[in-house]
Amino acid sequence: MNDLNIAVIGAGYLGKNLICNYDRVGALKAICDTDLDTLSKFKEQYPAVEMVLDHATVLSDQDINGIVIATPAETHFTLAKEALLAGKHVYVEKPLVLNEGETEELIKLAKDKKLILMVGHLLQFHPVFIKLSELANSGELGCINYIYSNRLNLRKIRREKNFLWSFAPHDISMILSLLGEEPEKVIATGGNFLHKNIADVTTTHLEFPSGAKAHIFVSWLHPYKEQKLVVVGDNKMAVFDDTLPWEDKLMLYPHKVEWENSNPIPSKAEAEKVVVLQDEPLFLECKHFLDCMESGETPRTDAEEGLRVLKVLNASQKSLNEKSREVLINTDSKANPAYVHETAVLDSNVKIGEGTKIWLFSHILGGTTIGKDCNLGQNVFVGSSVTIGNRCKIQNNVSVYKGVTLEDDVFCGPSMVFTNVFNPRAHVARMNELRETIVKKGATLGANCTIVCGNIIGKYALIGAGAVVTKNVPDFALMVGNPARRTGWMCKCGEILPNSLECIRCNSKYKEKDENTLTLCE
Repeated sequence: MNDLNIAVIGAGYLGKNLICNYDRVGALKAICDTDLDTLSKFKEQYPAVEMVLDHATVLSDQDINGIVIATPAETHFTLAKEALLAGKHVYVEKPLVLNEGETEELIKLAKDKKLILMVGHLLQFHPVFIKLSELANSGELGCINYIYSNRLNLRKIRREKNFLWSFAPHDISMILSLLGEEPEKVIATGGNFLHKNIADVTTTHLEFPSGAKAHIFVSWLHPYKEQKLVVVGDNKMAVFDDTLPWEDKLMLYPHKVEWENSNPIPSKAEAEKVVVLQDEPLFLECKHFLDCMESGETPRTDAEEGLRVLKVLNASQKSLNEKSREVLINTDSKANPAYVHETAVLDSNVKIGEGTKIWLFSHILGGTTIGKDCNLGQNVFVGSSVTIGNRCKIQNNVSVYKGVTLEDDVFCGPSMVFTNVFNPRAHVARMNELRETIVKKGATLGANCTIVCGNIIGKYALIGAGAVVTKNVPDFALMVGNPARRTGWMCKCGEILPNSLECIRCNSKYKEKDENTLTLCE
């Protein structure tokens, strides 16, 4: 690593800290800035380092291996492209660039030239976040349902970009890393108080294919400093508070929600401190860039990661510009292959339709067929020889056992339960006594409901949260309670039908033949 030489382009607010850390590891060869007075001050501090006014000079220097770019975001693309074309490894402060097409161009260029292209998402290198990621990946938190991040302060106010672009990239990067997926929906709200075109406060809401949700609250108009990331799993909850002393920065809360008689009961436990060895995130980030330059290893925050964060930023900005309209992302209809998360397990002879997504810690046994555009959330188990239709959504912690068939457009809520043996005993083998369960097209099975085996759930029926189904359910029926009983009728669109049996949302009309039969009027 002693042979690696770095030039930092941009010696302003961010650049000065990068300069300090690259000098600390003995890799700083040149500082480039367009302000002569700035360079004069740095020359006093770093007399052995070259001071350069023109970035073309450092790009043509054959002794320089890597370029660190800490200039305004609108200059990133041009500088990064020139550096890559000059054969230099490149690190760019966040955001990588402002345009997704430009990011893809840089990714291809770096790949073609076999060069490192890394983006500065600093908190990915914070020892506390690294430990938090280890806890999440090991399954100690359980399935992650919700994440929120607050980054608040009364601090330096920038006029060239809003607070979303200034600081939310860190939080977006951490959230995407913890969940291992990209959001499908983004909604952002904001307030412009000091400048009519620049948001000072923003709240960004993210919805993920697995069913997880997240929100990010950032503001530079806040009475006190808060930098907090909260991760809510179904086993434990974690809080990373970067304003606390080091020994208190990461806390685990083994709180749980237990279910008693279909009612959620919170169960609190004592908080646990997590021991993390102290180190400086920026120093670790700089060292990581040098390590990747030397080894050719893909950076933890490579350009692909930068592109994922940029997609969320652009979608958030679009939502802000369009009065908090919901923005869909990752909806490319031209190429929509199935996706299986790296922690999911698929046995042999499993068929998955295009567009289907299978998320963290799920397990699909052999002989199972899953249709197109389905979504299987975290910790989903699918037994052998199960058939799941198209466009089904199976939320976290659901097991679809052998003998269960889901037709198209079925929704299975979080932690709902199927059975396949009517009277199981641990000491009696009864797998030859399976009773088949069929869930027909468009049915919804609410959170924590139970479907006793051997029954048919009618098309477009809705089973309420916590209900226990012990008999066949008619088409369009609304079922609640234990045992479940019909309390009304549902429209195909999901609205509860009034006594007139004419839907107030879609105006569809129905006819009740008897107390157990409803038909849609053509």
